[in-house]
Amino acid sequence: MMKITEQEVEQRISHFKGVCRDKGLKLTHQRIEIYREVAQTGEHPDADSVYRRVRKRIPTVSLDTVYRTLWWLNDLGLVETLGLSHERTRFDANLAPHHHFVCKKCGITRDFYSTDLDSIKLPDSVNAFGEIEATHVEVEGICTTCFKKEG
Repeated sequence: MMKITEQEVEQRISHFKGVCRDKGLKLTHQRIEIYREVAQTGEHPDADSVYRRVRKRIPTVSLDTVYRTLWWLNDLGLVETLGLSHERTRFDANLAPHHHFVCKKCGITRDFYSTDLDSIKLPDSVNAFGEIEATHVEVEGICTTCFKKEG
């Protein structure tokens, strides 16, 4: 798993605080801790995972607050979402161009980087759908842990 350095976490949080200040948005302790939980992990947690982890530090936080804050962060462009299901959407604070490996057995999601995939040539027919802003490749497979378990 990709380790997020403390320096990177602090840079992400500083950026988050700056965006909130620039837009005149309220910066609450709960919002900071919810963002911190996503910013400090490469696991791409879903809202339930964020809730369980933040609740250890802030027992009064509600699941509703976590959901609303994560979607608020998404609307601000501070996190991106992965996955198709709204109920199991995962959140990612890594905004640098990257792609994902997803294990079909256990569901772990990990980042990987490829300049070749960043600049992949899309077919002209895609232009009929609209203006392309970004390309993300998601690779599915069996992670090393699950592969070893299967023998």
